[in-house]
Amino acid sequence: MARGGRALDGTETGWGRSAEPAPRWRALLDRARLGGRTPEQVEADRRAEEPPARDPLPRRGSGNGWSGRASAAVPPAPSTYGADPGYRAEASYRVDPAYRAQPGYPPEPGHRADPGYPPEPVAESRYALLDNGYRHEPPPAESRYAPLLDEGYRSGYAPAEPTYPQQSGYRAEAAYPAAPTYPAEPAYPAEPSYAVEPAYPPAVTADRGYPARIEPARIEWRPPTPQDEQERAAGILRRDLGTPRVLAFANPKGGVHKTTATVLAAATVGSVRGRGVLAWDDNELRGTLGLRAGSARHARTIRHLISDLAHIEIREGADLLEALDDYLRHASDGSYDVLAGEESPRFAQRLDQFTVKRVLELLRRTHDVVCVDTGNNVESANWRTVMHAADQLVVTTVPREDAAFSADWMLDLLHEEGMGELADNAVTLISCPTPGRSSLQDDLERHFATRTRAVAVVPYDPALETGSSIEYHQLQPETRQAWLRAAAMMLEPFAR
Repeated sequence: MARGGRALDGTETGWGRSAEPAPRWRALLDRARLGGRTPEQVEADRRAEEPPARDPLPRRGSGNGWSGRASAAVPPAPSTYGADPGYRAEASYRVDPAYRAQPGYPPEPGHRADPGYPPEPVAESRYALLDNGYRHEPPPAESRYAPLLDEGYRSGYAPAEPTYPQQSGYRAEAAYPAAPTYPAEPAYPAEPSYAVEPAYPPAVTADRGYPARIEPARIEWRPPTPQDEQERAAGILRRDLGTPRVLAFANPKGGVHKTTATVLAAATVGSVRGRGVLAWDDNELRGTLGLRAGSARHARTIRHLISDLAHIEIREGADLLEALDDYLRHASDGSYDVLAGEESPRFAQRLDQFTVKRVLELLRRTHDVVCVDTGNNVESANWRTVMHAADQLVVTTVPREDAAFSADWMLDLLHEEGMGELADNAVTLISCPTPGRSSLQDDLERHFATRTRAVAVVPYDPALETGSSIEYHQLQPETRQAWLRAAAMMLEPFAR
């Protein structure tokens, strides 16, 4: 098989990229876990971040005659209040007996000679008198504040001030007698005008009868409950989306629940919004969305719609809805519509870029949310047109290495084709095909969280295992709750 005049020997893909074996996915997982570094670099960084080993405990010094303790030449001076620590008066600062009155100057009259008096002791500090410690003793009895300090504060008028003892040289003045003692004022009864009306008794406390104090309101924070999360997700799906939105469910690998995810997303959004939601099977190679969703009230598919597309596009309003309804199927509960794909592979040639744009424009005129189940051929114009027109990309996968590798390769392809913003803002949807949690699921969540905007996980449900018609109301409550959160995650950027 040749392409562009050059034969493909199996070492290149259709996009001019070197073929990569399946173990590359394990390398991608290692890159996600190690942040793009090799195990040797991680080990080197870990050793560099380790704190240095602590120095061993210092050894005791050799003995110096004091059992290993440093000897002091002078015993430390006792600590004094206000004195500089470590400072004490030296003996050399005492009064020298040699310094006496000069012979030429006789002492003044009435002044005795110095030798008759012993030298006054020199205090080590001018605050030495306070070195004995501050004693919490009551003031002397002659203090006017003694009754207050000894017995505490008393209510009423203060007693008469005591007379002060006569000091030397002074005579008590008769004009200043002691202050008389005033009797306490009698209690005044409450005036009748201040009585509270019996019809409005005030709230009183239990102890003193004062009006009750109004306590300020307190705001307590409570963690969100699952019920709060469900209400928030439903509120997002009810909001106005601005313009009609197109959700593309894609993964080149088959069997990764693209069709199941397209149907359940449309059913979830339609159950909340009530109308205006459509699921389109755009798989050009015999899609099964029309078989798994909607009532088979007719056998019309996308092929019949395209044949009459020119006559339908010119209609408006209710007339347009009525004309388009003849080509759509409906869910059993009427929550969403279905545009089935064509079963014949020959019809794929008619789905060119221009035709797909016309179909999408028509569906946007009649529906608010259009969920598109894309095919597996990433080289077709049909697949690329849907990707360019999509407002939100949903990458579907299951916890398998081959499915995850195909999804990761598709994101690289979108970046190469100039649709990197669509890939970065995508939502990765991991569907669990079996009960229990796969050992690979944690690796997938961490990896795609670095490549897409969000990651949603929907659990296994036995109602989906048979592969027959999907009935939303038959799903388990846990499955419906998970899909409600996943659908809200898809439409949250557009909700107003």
